[in-house]
Amino acid sequence: MPETTALLVLSVVTGILCGLAAVALKTTIHAIQHGLEGLMPGSRWLYLVFPGVGMLLSLLIVRYIVRDNIGHGVTKVLQAVSKNESKIKKHNCWSSLVTSALTIGFGGSVGAEAPIVYTGAAIGSNLARYSGMSYRGMTLLLGCGAAGAVAGIFNAPLAGVLFTLEILLFNLSMSGILPLLLSSISATIVSYLLLGTETPFAATVVPFSMGNVPFYILLGVFCGLTSLYFIRTTLEMEDRMGKVKNPYLRWGISALSLGVLIFLFPPLHGEGYNFLTPLLNGDEATFGGQTPLSFLLRWEWAVPLFFLLVMLLKVFSMTFTNAGGGVGGTFGPTLFIGAIAGFVLASSVNLVRPGAVPVSNFVLVGMGGLMAGVMQAPLTAIFLIAEISGGYELLVPLILTSAIAYGVTRIFEKYSIYTKRIAASGELLTHDSDQAVLTLMKTDALLEKDFRAVRIDAPLRELVDAVSSSERSLFPVLDSHGRFQGYVSLADIRKDMFHTDLYDSRHVYNYMRTAPEYIREDEPMDSVMRKFEKTGAWNLPVVDANRTYLGFLSKSKIFNAYREELRDFSRD
Repeated sequence: MPETTALLVLSVVTGILCGLAAVALKTTIHAIQHGLEGLMPGSRWLYLVFPGVGMLLSLLIVRYIVRDNIGHGVTKVLQAVSKNESKIKKHNCWSSLVTSALTIGFGGSVGAEAPIVYTGAAIGSNLARYSGMSYRGMTLLLGCGAAGAVAGIFNAPLAGVLFTLEILLFNLSMSGILPLLLSSISATIVSYLLLGTETPFAATVVPFSMGNVPFYILLGVFCGLTSLYFIRTTLEMEDRMGKVKNPYLRWGISALSLGVLIFLFPPLHGEGYNFLTPLLNGDEATFGGQTPLSFLLRWEWAVPLFFLLVMLLKVFSMTFTNAGGGVGGTFGPTLFIGAIAGFVLASSVNLVRPGAVPVSNFVLVGMGGLMAGVMQAPLTAIFLIAEISGGYELLVPLILTSAIAYGVTRIFEKYSIYTKRIAASGELLTHDSDQAVLTLMKTDALLEKDFRAVRIDAPLRELVDAVSSSERSLFPVLDSHGRFQGYVSLADIRKDMFHTDLYDSRHVYNYMRTAPEYIREDEPMDSVMRKFEKTGAWNLPVVDANRTYLGFLSKSKIFNAYREELRDFSRD
């Protein structure tokens, strides 16, 4: 069948498989959690020991069975689209699911959403590959997998589509949105049929009041600043933990640190969604007997201060979990921290002016605000919270807070938590068509190798022979080890090539010119174009790390490839 028809069929299949994967992940996490609680009912020591066990199990599976880096699922999907022709390895259809279930089930302080997105994207990518689809079809089906994964884990089909459009794919035509919708709704139906309409974010929503607008504006600013803290602290902590090269020493440090944090602050255990239930329903948050610090919570101002510490430390507990070998994402922690941010602000306002704002509303809106800032995906944030809260009564404050949080974050941080690292390498696809097309173009695919190379010490006689057997007017000059030294132009030897008396007295080095720039074999295309613009050259040599000659890149071939890529990129 035509690829457009096959896409519609496979988008439904992808959605069904992603819905089943989301159900399997949620069910496995809950089963592990309940099994462990049955072993040590009510014991605080559960928090101190078991998270490290889950991290170790995940570490061993990844190190000895998977043998691949499967952390940072959403970032890996972005890299697959921009760098690997949307191809994701087959093991990612199950490896992230299994390891994240162990990590979170044992109490690791991360989210299940990024691993299920990676799993869904892998399902879509591999279905497309085995069906022989083009890069465009494979990319779209990869997006269908991600959309189905988000829809299945949250029972939120619209949020699944928006997540894919805002974070993973770009400049998608209307014909491309239909497969995303089919995948999302298929996954949602599967999740509904197997798990029902239950959500960890069931809330008591109070009707929106215009009098609370100033507080929602304040919440937007607070979420924007918290987003900056989240992004920068996470990346800084990951860099520091990455300096510990021994994986078992890194696990030991991380397991001990995480265990102590969870022991003192129980909401850091697992995804932490169960601790949000009283906050979402306006109930009092109590931790009697659950933490050695519970005696401090008798003072009314100690409650928002306690949760402020939880909010700040969640970044550390998340980083320790991933650094220690656990597998999980930042999506869940973003929702958790956003909810806590909303609670801290609302409870503080109510301590000053009793009953001024509805706490449950601010908890929900805070989740949207932090998502908009950390992920830089305001539409996903708005409609995800609207869908999981069971209605659109908070649409106005969600839009207001999310827009402000997004704006505040963008003032200081151009990239999201998912894109900051890969943007620095020049491998990030963006909503800018020109930049996206340049990112898709690969240097090795445009390399021209039909230039006749000559030795640097060769006599003019050999150079003339090379000219007579080549259709090119440039001749790369190499040393005895194949390293590029320069080039000779036909124009430079034209006056001497008919003087046979010079054939043995003149050598290649007498005519050689130095190249104005070198291009690395893996250099991003936007960097290549800057070198062409800077030098004004029409051809530039491509070399590897040892300066071994590989070929030439020509400006004309790049322009032709650019036009072709842009035509495919813009095609409906």
